[in-house]
Amino acid sequence: MQAFEATSFYFDQAAKLLDLTENIRTLLVTPEREVRVEVVIELDSGAIGNFIGYRVQHDSARGPYKGGLRYHPLVDQDEARSLASLMTWKTALVDLPYGGAKGGINCDPTKLSRGELERLSRRFIEKIHDMIGPFKDIPAPDMGTDAQVMAWIMNEYGKFEGFNPACVTGKPVEFHGSEGREAATGYGVAIIAREILGRLKRSIAGSTFAIQGYGNVGRHTARFLGRQGAKIVAISDAYGAVMNPSGLDIAELDRHVAVNRKIVGFKGGDPATNDQLLMSPVDVLIPAALGGIFDKELAQAVQAKLIIEAANSPTWPEADLVFNARGIPVVPDILANAGGVIVSYFEWVQNLQHFRWPLEQIQREEEKRLVDAFGEMYDLAERKQISMRTAAFYHAIIRVSRAHALGGM
Repeated sequence: MQAFEATSFYFDQAAKLLDLTENIRTLLVTPEREVRVEVVIELDSGAIGNFIGYRVQHDSARGPYKGGLRYHPLVDQDEARSLASLMTWKTALVDLPYGGAKGGINCDPTKLSRGELERLSRRFIEKIHDMIGPFKDIPAPDMGTDAQVMAWIMNEYGKFEGFNPACVTGKPVEFHGSEGREAATGYGVAIIAREILGRLKRSIAGSTFAIQGYGNVGRHTARFLGRQGAKIVAISDAYGAVMNPSGLDIAELDRHVAVNRKIVGFKGGDPATNDQLLMSPVDVLIPAALGGIFDKELAQAVQAKLIIEAANSPTWPEADLVFNARGIPVVPDILANAGGVIVSYFEWVQNLQHFRWPLEQIQREEEKRLVDAFGEMYDLAERKQISMRTAAFYHAIIRVSRAHALGGM
């Protein structure tokens, strides 16, 4: 099953409850525009580098397209199409005035110099500048990109369209970015963890957690959970995992990673494999790395009592069915990791206002949107006896289809 097919499967589960006609289903599933461009740059060696870039714009019924840019070897048209669709449902679920988009460049950013990354980013925007903008499509950071890449994008866009920092979000704070944006997704995951554990008559304090992935999202999730008394017993990155039944010292782990750039070798726990982490008997398992992690076989081996999807699309449909059958609640990605796009929205609003909000206001507003969306989703799931994922899609589909109806098809 391809990524877009899996996303459409989840859409269909909710669409069946809404009795959508086949025509409306096709309207809501089909992307509005897909672009594939060749991005050619001169490498530091003097050789020519040929890369392929993508941008998929899924639905604009509720507002301009919004979605990240990935630099990764697995980026392709199908992945971009799937993630753009997820962004449509994510922004609708947390009631942001956006549609969904996604894209990126098929490359390995770890093998490119800073100068090569800058040339690649600028050349890509040169190719697509006419289809993005503050009221068209607003990119943001994603896997393999960061605030510096967003700064290059803003600067390059300005060469064609003039100064307009609202053309992209996730920029450095010193370059028209927003307080709280870098940590926003991890902060949101911690809020969702608090809310779902509260509904299950538990709390973060004293609960055990395993976090797969220690990039931006996993790192900030661990920090916010740790401050609330969580016992984080396992963490992994692309190189390996570390486990400690007594709990990992996150501050010490951060210092280790700052020097070594990876978790491997950390003395505060025992070395382990990624599979051992995913099958560890914890209260909460948080996938915060690549998508497509849980297949049917792994889902049957998971021992966690609860899963919170900080990554995009970590669960294949056949695995989701296993989790449902086993009674393991799954908080879906379109809510669990929505903190990033919420604060991207706040950055966009600040740029349009030419005004800066304090961090306290940003975090307060992020928390309110996430808590409200969680409550709506959870209550619907309980009332209709459906999964939280289906309930989340249900709410999102209603909002998007209503926008299409009001705007005229």
